[in-house]
Amino acid sequence: MKKVELEDGQSADIVSENTSKLKELFPDAFSEGAVNFDTLRQLLGDASVLDEGEEKFGLNWHGKKKARQIALTPSTGTLLPCPEESLDWENTQNLFIEGDNLEVLKLLQKSYANRIGMIYIDPPYNTGHELIYPDKYQENLDTYLKYTNQVDEEGFKLTSNSETTGRKHTNWLSMMLPRLKLAKSLLNHNGILFVSIDDGEVANLRSMLDELFGEENFIGLFVWKSRVSEDTRAKTGLSSDHEYILCYRKDIGVALRGAEKDLAKFKNPDNDSRGAWRSADITGLATKDKRPNLHYDLINPETEINYGCPPKGWRFDKGSMERRIQEGRILWPTSEEGRPRQKLFLEEMDSIYKNISSVIQSVSTSDGTREINSLLGDGVFDFPKPSKLLELLVEQVSDPDAIILDFFAGSCSMANAVMKVNAKQSANRRFIMVQLPEYCDPKSAAHSSGYKTISEIGRARIEKSGEQIIEAAGGDGIDAGFKLFKLSSSNIQAWNPDRTDLEESLLSHEEHLVEGRTEQDVLYELLLKRGVDLTVPIESREVSGKNIYSIGYGVLFACLDESITKDQVENIAQAIIAWYGELAPSSDTHVFFRDSAFRDDVSKTNMAAILEQNGITHVRSL
Repeated sequence: MKKVELEDGQSADIVSENTSKLKELFPDAFSEGAVNFDTLRQLLGDASVLDEGEEKFGLNWHGKKKARQIALTPSTGTLLPCPEESLDWENTQNLFIEGDNLEVLKLLQKSYANRIGMIYIDPPYNTGHELIYPDKYQENLDTYLKYTNQVDEEGFKLTSNSETTGRKHTNWLSMMLPRLKLAKSLLNHNGILFVSIDDGEVANLRSMLDELFGEENFIGLFVWKSRVSEDTRAKTGLSSDHEYILCYRKDIGVALRGAEKDLAKFKNPDNDSRGAWRSADITGLATKDKRPNLHYDLINPETEINYGCPPKGWRFDKGSMERRIQEGRILWPTSEEGRPRQKLFLEEMDSIYKNISSVIQSVSTSDGTREINSLLGDGVFDFPKPSKLLELLVEQVSDPDAIILDFFAGSCSMANAVMKVNAKQSANRRFIMVQLPEYCDPKSAAHSSGYKTISEIGRARIEKSGEQIIEAAGGDGIDAGFKLFKLSSSNIQAWNPDRTDLEESLLSHEEHLVEGRTEQDVLYELLLKRGVDLTVPIESREVSGKNIYSIGYGVLFACLDESITKDQVENIAQAIIAWYGELAPSSDTHVFFRDSAFRDDVSKTNMAAILEQNGITHVRSL
């Protein structure tokens, strides 16, 4: 017996019934479950709607302007260094950043603009059930801080991109647009973007990327056969066995490296002085009526065997063929039934690479699952991209020192791939992984294995896979570490006065830095704000009991002690001047102090004066 449900006792939903009937008659008037009344009026014969606005070609949705503006709104956050949770902090050039990728992309703009060689992302595919972002995630840092329990607030919840909201596509597009816009500005002149996606959003995503990068910078669409066996769950009779990887370049003229040619075929069995060679076809591709000069009988001058003419002639005209015969490039078969070929010499090849196929069939999702299971245990992460697939993409970027960014890092298959390619090629590509600390389901295998968040899974994978790669390579020489940073609010207190008690507000803001933050926290925010690479070396020297820091070989100097007396000003200033002279950095060097460290304006003025007299003109206080 069927249980009586709550809706059974409700009155009829007349609007819903009318809408359903209307949709049967006029399906064109509906978009994402809602009625487009202008379209409906036109379908009903109202021609006046044609005069109400100019139609434009392109991808548009409600909220697009706001999404574009979000990319332009600066972040108020910072990245806090976590050396104790990092791997080989002192030496590694790789980064792992835990946080909302929108805020992180904003924070990376100064330090990494036009520096990234390749970006790969595997974003949520918008199937209707995946987490996209917390409520108002796209608006400010506060929501992220609540999500990660850095700020307390009861009732905080996450928003899934449910189809029942009637905004299935618009929510997803509004999430993607600002991130992709910021990503483009990070790519260098030769930069390449790869984005994984499925049938659900591939058309919309391509339209968006055409707009952001320009149609002329569309390189191609890879079709990846991700499934080995058919999907028995399909209700349409069609098993969807593939995914896509969209590929765009930053600027015209950039091309993929391609696939390596099979050089094993090049040998030198006859000790030809021109080196290794392989046999190559010399038959033509045109009929006699189209290219009559390529149709002639080919005769071996020594044996006088006539090999006739193939149906589509030869590849070279008679004069060119004669030169090849004289140079000993033609390979003659022993019977007239055979077909002459030519020697193709390795040293004469323009490139050892050939065009890569747009269809990828050599690896599947099941390979990715087996790979991570072997590293972290069964069931820890569902459907990770196999590192072998991503190796293929990494190899398309020829620069051996390129920085590779993945801001939907997941289990960090891309970091795994970068390390493997570096090991194969003795290269030094660096990676930046960005991952939201999304909580693992308490009932999941990941949680049972001790992983609280997805970012913890990614970091563990880097560590485990790095150990395997180093062992397979026979020792060190591969950067398998990462510097961990976590997104948080700025170290510098925002001025937010209580206008009912300005005197108390002024007193409370006497100290400009957030209580509890370390000198290292502040130093790395200075790097971000000044546009310095987060992996540059930071050295320190002690002078008069105070630590002085040199960042990036003198790009920045800082003394962040809480107290600097009049007597210490001269010693600290002279120490910075001497260090500055040793390093001889650019004239744009900045020096920072904690504003509250100076007990009077005279000490602060003297410090600035001494430094400026010695060529250091950019002296700042925090």
